[in-house]
Amino acid sequence: MHRGTGPSIVHALKYGGWHAIATEMARRIARLGWPQDVLEERAAVIPVPLATSRERERGYNQSERLASALASRWRIPAWCDVLERARATATQTRLTPEERLANVSGAFRVCSSERRRVRNAHLMLVDDVVTTAATLNACAAALMAGGARIVSYVTFGRAPAVGDR
Repeated sequence: MHRGTGPSIVHALKYGGWHAIATEMARRIARLGWPQDVLEERAAVIPVPLATSRERERGYNQSERLASALASRWRIPAWCDVLERARATATQTRLTPEERLANVSGAFRVCSSERRRVRNAHLMLVDDVVTTAATLNACAAALMAGGARIVSYVTFGRAPAVGDR
């Protein structure tokens, strides 16, 4: 994600206020091939929750916009109220992989009122970009602890982590 138009697209969505671009990003993501069992049993799309302060600054959660657009294309629901931040975290952009893990450890939880929906479900966890997968892994751990059976990840891009060559 450090060369080409991908980083510009993600930057426009995340920081430029171009939330409508999520629809085109979802169109491209939806072209990915998935195993038949995933296609048949995926129950819902879950966005990575954004810290309240960051969502207030941006006016929206970019992962939620992407998840909603994907849900529409895949004809499954987007459950944007299932996963929440248990605590605020520092921005991950300049952290090492080890610092990222520590930063997001225990930072997410399934809302207690939503555990019944999550139980035994195959969920599609959506984020704009994956670097070390620390955030996705922390979200998946919370979903699994909340009763999910399977969590699959989908992102628009991959960013290089500190130390990548």
